[in-house]
Amino acid sequence: MKWHEMRAEEVEEQINSDFEAGLSESEAKNRLLQYGTNELQEAERPNAFLVFLEQFKDFMVVVLLAATLISGLLGEYIDAVAIIAIVIINAFLGFFQERKAEKSLQALKELSAPQVTVLREKEWRKVASREIVVGDIIKFGSGDRIGADLRIVQASSLEIEESALTGESVPAVKSDKPVHGSDISIGDQENMAFMGTLVTRGTGVGVVVATGMNTAMGQIADLLQTAETTITPLQRKLEQLGKILITVALMLTMLVVVVGVLQGHSLYEMFLAGVSLAVAAIPEGLPAIVTVALSLGVQRMIKKKSIVRKLPAVETLGCASVICSDKTGTLTQNKMTVTHVWSGGTTWNVSGNGYEPKGEFISEGPESNSKNKSLHQLLTFGLLCNHANIIQKKNQYILDGDPTEGALAVAAMKAGFTRDGLLSEFQIVKEYPFDSERKMMSVVVKDKQGRLFVITKGAPDVITNVSDSLLWEGKREMFSSKYEKVVADMVHSLASQALRNIAVAFKPITNFHDGMQEKEIEKDLVFIGIQGMIDPPRPEVKQAVRECKEAGIRTVMITGDHIVTAKAIAAEIGILPMGGKVLEGKTLQKMSQEELEDMVDNVYVFARVSPQHKLSIVKALQKNGHIVAMTGDGVNDAPAIKASDIGIAMGITGTDVAKEASSLVLLDDNFATIKSAIKEGRNIYENIRKFIRYLLASNVGEILVMLFAMLLALPLPLVPIQILWVNLVTDGLPAMALGLDQAEGDVMKRKPRHPKEGVFARGLWWKIVSRGFLIGIATLLAFIIVYKQHPDNLIYAQTVAFATLVMAQLIHVFDCRSDRSIFHRNPFQNMYLVGAVVSSIILMLIVIYYPPLQGIFHTVALAPKEWLLIMGMASLPTFLLVGTLFTGKAKKNMV
Repeated sequence: MKWHEMRAEEVEEQINSDFEAGLSESEAKNRLLQYGTNELQEAERPNAFLVFLEQFKDFMVVVLLAATLISGLLGEYIDAVAIIAIVIINAFLGFFQERKAEKSLQALKELSAPQVTVLREKEWRKVASREIVVGDIIKFGSGDRIGADLRIVQASSLEIEESALTGESVPAVKSDKPVHGSDISIGDQENMAFMGTLVTRGTGVGVVVATGMNTAMGQIADLLQTAETTITPLQRKLEQLGKILITVALMLTMLVVVVGVLQGHSLYEMFLAGVSLAVAAIPEGLPAIVTVALSLGVQRMIKKKSIVRKLPAVETLGCASVICSDKTGTLTQNKMTVTHVWSGGTTWNVSGNGYEPKGEFISEGPESNSKNKSLHQLLTFGLLCNHANIIQKKNQYILDGDPTEGALAVAAMKAGFTRDGLLSEFQIVKEYPFDSERKMMSVVVKDKQGRLFVITKGAPDVITNVSDSLLWEGKREMFSSKYEKVVADMVHSLASQALRNIAVAFKPITNFHDGMQEKEIEKDLVFIGIQGMIDPPRPEVKQAVRECKEAGIRTVMITGDHIVTAKAIAAEIGILPMGGKVLEGKTLQKMSQEELEDMVDNVYVFARVSPQHKLSIVKALQKNGHIVAMTGDGVNDAPAIKASDIGIAMGITGTDVAKEASSLVLLDDNFATIKSAIKEGRNIYENIRKFIRYLLASNVGEILVMLFAMLLALPLPLVPIQILWVNLVTDGLPAMALGLDQAEGDVMKRKPRHPKEGVFARGLWWKIVSRGFLIGIATLLAFIIVYKQHPDNLIYAQTVAFATLVMAQLIHVFDCRSDRSIFHRNPFQNMYLVGAVVSSIILMLIVIYYPPLQGIFHTVALAPKEWLLIMGMASLPTFLLVGTLFTGKAKKNMV
């Protein structure tokens, strides 16, 4: 039902209510049974045990469970227990993350009023919000939170703050008159009050037209429940990797069994040999290391004012290609600020941001503000006809009152005036409050000489209509057509800059008495001037938008605010280029999802949009292949935040609903912090690629050592426990240290990687295979040389192969820090890596030389001369690659 289009009497009849008496208690109970309680219904939570079991469906976990089975078949029960421990730890991490993530509905519920004043059986009484029913008559005033969706039937100076629902920074002026027009958005429904919004001024009476999930807030709750949480790029890549590894392991096992049987070995013997290769193919520590790397990234991001609520979101940030940003409170300060003042034919630009009363008045003419009487009158009268207070708490200035009045108060304070100082000179005799019909507020004041003045403020067109003269260059002039045009041109000029304009007028008054009506007071005024205000952009946003653009990331503004304001802010901070497209919600409403997908890549600003529109925009961008970051602070942003690839909420101004739906919370509400988070996300992904490269190259080396030995009919150079020890211990510590590597200098100059880019893209697969091949050959050569010297001592040769493999991998880890060469980056820039390598060498020496461990790991003490062979062979892969690199460069230079 379009309640906003109906007259109050039509609503009363349609809803079967009684504005004079209210509902009876029996009728209220019947309707409570019919419509249900006035609460947001929460979707049934899945069984905790089932959520825990879900964690084992991940493909990498299946790979690890396969490794456990293999270790058990080999009789290596300690290894099996170690792998099971890793699987269970990962499962618990995922389980607790999911169980604590879905608190959005509880946060929404807290926005509902606990009690409301309801008319029942001709009596006003307090009723719990959950017991409100359709047809109830509700009374509310300043400071009250609206408990359901209402059609307002009485309004007196009523203003309601709806920013959490619409995104508008200024409270909406409300009336009881019907609102007509097609596709009227929530923000334009002046005769409606919505659940969860806050009354900031005046009083009103309304009839309940929707409760619970049928309210505008309920529709958002439903969107939150149905919005799908997208799988992150990292999760996709690890799933692909798991499938590749399990395929390789199965193929190797089958190959070894077939080759061995053809060579005359028993089927059982070859099956165990194939299982050994499968163990080598699976990097058991990979999921644990990925989790640790992401966790360490989270700690670094906290220091940069970002709290990560969902681990995979860290990496997702790195491939964000579009940032969809709310305007109010995200790109702007959510603090109305006077930036231009016009009075007596002179315009002043006002510096300073927010509510801090520091700034200067810079005249566009020759006259200074200290000598301009009309400017001082404009500022002082704007402060007297005002309810707002600016309160200083420590180093912060906080507004108590309406944002528009707050802006007028701060402007006066910048010129040196204070409310207390003015009240010592002027006494407020009577106030005529603002209402939606007059669109003005007036006060009658008395100065120390006993003279009375009326001061009026309101929209410029309204004040012009009740003024017969104006102050012009220090003199009072009659309001001729010439001056009417001057004022109209100035209003248009300021409005074109998206400024909200408030005009101030006054007149001396005599024969005043308390019973005088507004019409007698608010006429024949002297027009003083105009104050133009705006919710200004954050100072650091323009630079952050530019740096995101350099990084290949497009910023899109999505706001519930008016199109003129949105365009002006977007153009000022560099979001909207010349000729860039802007789309309004009413146009978006008529488009199909397919039509939106066709044009969404060319739109830079979406204005006057609803929560459903925001969700549609995010989905359209995702359908076009973008990784979407959605920022916001209001309830209206929550569904889109949840559905995006990376949801970002504001920590200071953000509602609990937005925070609970998000993956990342900005502690300082600073858009520029997103840029730092993206840089960290890109670095984390590159570090994950580094240790995947390191781990898999090591595993390829292990596989080829075993495979080539079998093909050459040699004994196995390594036993399964040695392979598992290398995978979990020797590889694990350096891999974690790679996760702490600093970002390379050009990380924010690169374009976002394509979301479909595989984990082995950009030549990573070739690096893994080529390095792994050389590591495997070097290890096998060391084994063959020693085995030929000691044919009766297989364990001695296996120990040499084990040590060569470990040292080759530890040298190779420094090569993994860069795509160029081992010498491209200073190894001592990452002392964690140096420490990890030293620790791994010490652990290797303990396994080789500590007698109690020799029996477990099938090792013996080595003579010093063997270490020359080990170090020579271990260094061979890296220096062969470096030689090839320099040769290639020389050839290129010769050409």
